[in-house]
Amino acid sequence: MKRAFLLFTLVALFFGCQHAPKQGDEVFFKGKDSYERDVLIKNEPQRIVSFSQAVTEAIYLLHAEKKLVGISTFCTYPPETEKITKVGDLLNINVESVLAQRPDLIIVGSVVSPKTVDNFEKAGVPVYCLKEEDRLADMPRLIRSTGRLLNRDAAADSLAKVYEGKIRQYQSRATSGDKSVYYVVGFGASGDFTASGNTFIHDIITLAGGRNIGEPLTTWSVSREFLFQQDPEYIFIRKEDLESFCNTAPYNLLTAVKEGRIYPIESGWIDNLCPRNFLAIDYIAEKIGTTAP
Repeated sequence: MKRAFLLFTLVALFFGCQHAPKQGDEVFFKGKDSYERDVLIKNEPQRIVSFSQAVTEAIYLLHAEKKLVGISTFCTYPPETEKITKVGDLLNINVESVLAQRPDLIIVGSVVSPKTVDNFEKAGVPVYCLKEEDRLADMPRLIRSTGRLLNRDAAADSLAKVYEGKIRQYQSRATSGDKSVYYVVGFGASGDFTASGNTFIHDIITLAGGRNIGEPLTTWSVSREFLFQQDPEYIFIRKEDLESFCNTAPYNLLTAVKEGRIYPIESGWIDNLCPRNFLAIDYIAEKIGTTAP
């Protein structure tokens, strides 16, 4: 009887060990990032460094900011980011400062150099590259990708669906866009720059009911001749650049400047693809007199 019981116990232990999952077999994430790089994240990240303004904002929206231990100097929203350690800008990243935060995941955008990414990976830290999206309709994808890295899939999907609904709402009310709009990306001795038709800034202007004069352009650069030929009815510019633009020749000869139809706008609403783009749509629509959704 004792021998039979012992045999049963040994068999049970053998099969139990055979079916028990081996520690380390399962990984938190295994797949490709936005640049088709193979990325392996063994455990759920608890200490994240973000070099993407959009990702940093998404992390706060998904209530996972406790995981943030480092951000770039360009990540300034929401205001609570002031409390997070700054580890360099996008072009001058202090690798030692980043590694000093003991991150278990680093998230970067397309501006960060491949060499810097290699240095992080050589140090044993996984790096996930999330490219900056070109169109407003791509924003929900960024939210979902961020949620996957945070183990916030359900919350990210719900938030993404809200934004998809808002985009459809704006699309349904968008007018034919007979009011010409110019957004000043850059101006002065180095040249004039605005958003072409294949950018999310173009989408913002269009969904606000305006006609982006930069639509036919193929690059961000715009000639002075083209600008004055178009002579836009409305001009929007970063609030910190408004006074300089209005007091600089020949921009002060544009009709919109002379007649006071140039408006300051928060750069964080329009210069980066993020949920605050909806604030830019509403603001532009208000100023050019189109119907709000």
